[in-house]
Formats: sequence, structure tokens, C-alpha cells
Amino acid sequence: MTAAAPGARARTVQAWRAGVAALLAGVLSQALAAGPAENADIWLAMDDGAAVLMRHAEAPGGGDPPGFRLDDCTTQRNLDEVGRDQARRIGQAFRERGIRVGRVLSSRWCRARDTARLAFGEPVQEAEVFDSFFGTPQRREARTADARQLLRQWRGPGVLVVITHQVNITALTGVFPAPGEAVVLNVRDADLPLLGRIRPAP
Repeated sequence: MTAAAPGARARTVQAWRAGVAALLAGVLSQALAAGPAENADIWLAMDDGAAVLMRHAEAPGGGDPPGFRLDDCTTQRNLDEVGRDQARRIGQAFRERGIRVGRVLSSRWCRARDTARLAFGEPVQEAEVFDSFFGTPQRREARTADARQLLRQWRGPGVLVVITHQVNITALTGVFPAPGEAVVLNVRDADLPLLGRIRPAP
């Protein structure tokens, strides 16, 4: 057999390298595309080792009015009719898909409690560790650590649902959720990895 000329060997090596590079690029692209699931896929991933962190439904504005009080909903930013309807549809989505909800926790803010009750009914348990720290950023570190510890303890039965606030969810996951959006975490893993997101229906 006649040996290939140096130029032909070089072209063969270059073609092989180009093929390998293209293959690796394709694998990497698929891996990146196969990140946390969204909507349809994430419903299938929920099990007794999952926690659902949901931002309260639509409540126009930002933060709370000066002088608001936790014991007086009239002093707070509250759900509007769009938000109330959004909350009901969130609960309906869980029921239609047969998702077993084992426990519902809520921040003590009225818009979070109302979202929880409209979506999932009673009982709803208030949990201070999921209270907003929007106006008290110095509480971010301690509150986030306490929330992580609580989430890690969940083992079912059913999924744990937590209705909380954007700042809390962002601190825990890095995700900036829209009103009514949820993130799903694997609480069997101490790092609480993100399994996916459930975006609110338009």
C-alpha cells in the first residue's frame, strides 16, 4: 500500500479535527439546551423530593407603602383582580396534573397568603423565614440560610409549596421570577439544585 503524501495526511488530520470539533459543539449545545425544564417537562419531574417556591401572584406596584403593617392588609400592596384570577389558575394547574401538595407555607404578607389560599385552599401555614426582606436587606443572609435549612428537611409526602417574594427566591436560586412564577427545587440534594421553572399562564 502506498503511503499517503504529507499534504494528504495533513488534510485528513484537519478534517478529522474539524469533525471532532463539530461533534463536541453539538454535544455542548445539547447539554446547554437540556438545562432546567420549563412548564410541561417540569410537571413530570415533581415528586416527594421537590419544593415549589412561588412568587405571589400579580400585585401592582413595588415594595409596600410607607407605614405598612403585617396585621393590616389595607396598608399593604395587595393582589388585584388579575392576581386573584392568576392564583386560582395556579391551583387549577396543579389539580389538573394530579400534583399532590403535601404542605403549603406562606410569607406573612397578605398578597402571599391570599395567593396561597386562592390557589390551594386551607390549611396555609405562615412561615416568617419566607417573609420579604425587600425593605430590610440586612436580613437577607440570615433569612436565606434559615429558608435553606427548612427546605432541606422536606421529605413529603407530596410536594412542598412555598408562596414568597421575588427577593427571597432570587437569593435562594438566582432566578428573578415574574409574579405567579414558580421554581422547583430538588430538596433531596443539600445544594437544592433547580429542577425547572413554571411560568405563569398569560
